[in-house]
Amino acid sequence: MANLLENVTNSIWHAFNALQTEKTGNVMKSKLKVLTANIGTLLDLYGVEKGLEHFRSTPSLNFHHYKYYLLKEVFSSLPDSLTLPSLRQFESRIDEVCWLICKKNFVQRSNPILPDQCVYSIFRVFCMLADLVPEPKNKDVFQVVLHSSEVALVASQLVTSLGLEWNENSFAELSNNTVGFRFSTMLTILETKYFTGVEQDVLIEVVTDLCHTFVDDVIKKGVLLKRGYLLPTMREYWCVLQPTQLTYYKSSQSEQLAAGCIQLDAHCWVDSTTHANRLMLHTNERCFEFSAYDHKTRLQWVSALQLAIHSSADSIGYQRQLAQRRRRQRDADLEERRRRSSLMHDMGAKLHAEKMARVAAELQAQEIKEVKEKEIEMLGTRLEEETQAKRDEEIVRNLQARVLREEWEKREELEQLQEEQRLMLEEERRLRLEFEEKQREKELQLQEAQRKLKELEAERERLDMELKGAKDKIYFGDQSNTAKTNSQVKVRRTMSFMPSTRDGRSSRSPL
Repeated sequence: MANLLENVTNSIWHAFNALQTEKTGNVMKSKLKVLTANIGTLLDLYGVEKGLEHFRSTPSLNFHHYKYYLLKEVFSSLPDSLTLPSLRQFESRIDEVCWLICKKNFVQRSNPILPDQCVYSIFRVFCMLADLVPEPKNKDVFQVVLHSSEVALVASQLVTSLGLEWNENSFAELSNNTVGFRFSTMLTILETKYFTGVEQDVLIEVVTDLCHTFVDDVIKKGVLLKRGYLLPTMREYWCVLQPTQLTYYKSSQSEQLAAGCIQLDAHCWVDSTTHANRLMLHTNERCFEFSAYDHKTRLQWVSALQLAIHSSADSIGYQRQLAQRRRRQRDADLEERRRRSSLMHDMGAKLHAEKMARVAAELQAQEIKEVKEKEIEMLGTRLEEETQAKRDEEIVRNLQARVLREEWEKREELEQLQEEQRLMLEEERRLRLEFEEKQREKELQLQEAQRKLKELEAERERLDMELKGAKDKIYFGDQSNTAKTNSQVKVRRTMSFMPSTRDGRSSRSPL
């Protein structure tokens, strides 16, 4: 939530500043993890410090980058609308954590007068009213300072609460030529100039009342008589009025235990009657009847209640509104002083300029004639120069037009050549495709011829084998026939030489 971060920015800066090892405006991420984890725990957020490792590539962060990380990764997880009591509760927790980190820079001082709890209360008031401003020499380094008028407001309230008289001129001399104070400087001024010789119990009471006024938005405290709800009797209570509620206690010493609390909003209103100095507080629940001890107190409470009801709808707190108004008024006054200073400076400059103008006018009066003569001569020369310049300009313009025409013609030729090249490339691509198609056809024909050639070779080999077999058959057949023929011849020859038998046949031996 942006409002909560803005409210605790100054206290977070004090903790950030306390973690610096060197005054460079940067703090190591390892140290910021602890602070971030504590803030996240207070806000019921866990693990929010883990993103610091991946946030930016540097091992350290300045306060501007760290505040941006808190806004995006921590406070953005809170709801946009928080009630003022919840907002004040979160602020108190975060201020306490930041104070634990930076308190050693403030409580360890020479000759302390204020106890630590008072220093912490003044620290919270300081952080609420102060401004975060960059250093003049280095915009990445920041300081938290409280304007001198705000310091005077806090100091005057403390002094008057102590029953002393506030001397504005003395403080003006002390804060002369000083726009703002740091917390340590403000603490030193309060202790050395206003709190010397004051008892600690009194200091604790005064500082606590100051913290209630500024930090807790206590608009008014006091005793009122309240009519009971069940028993219609008037009973005395110690009442504490804030913008969102009216809390009443049995006594001023028992503020830790409230007897009751009345919630205030924009729908409430107050009626007052002069009878017995009574006032009626109307709320959404019911009507509450109070009574003051005198007429003046009744008027004060009526005014305070109306102010609280009017401020109950705001989300930043009554005292913060007043601080913002004072800040805007200071800015307006500063702007007005700057404007007046600028106006006085301009008037002085104008008077000096008029004086110098009169002196210069006398000198110029003597030189006017010579200047006019020189101007006439210069005008003639300038006229000739301008005429020649116009002629040169016309020549240059014609040359530029011719060059432009030539470039245009070259561009047309180039475009024509590009078109011809494109056509040639398309024709070449078409021929290449046709050639590739014919080559593929020839390859297919070649493959088919090779296949047929292989088939013919195989057929030839088969026929050769058949021919060889036939030749072998013929050869062996001829050999067999020859042997048979020779055998028959021998038989005939043998039979021709054998004696014939009686019956006229030759005797044959059985084969």
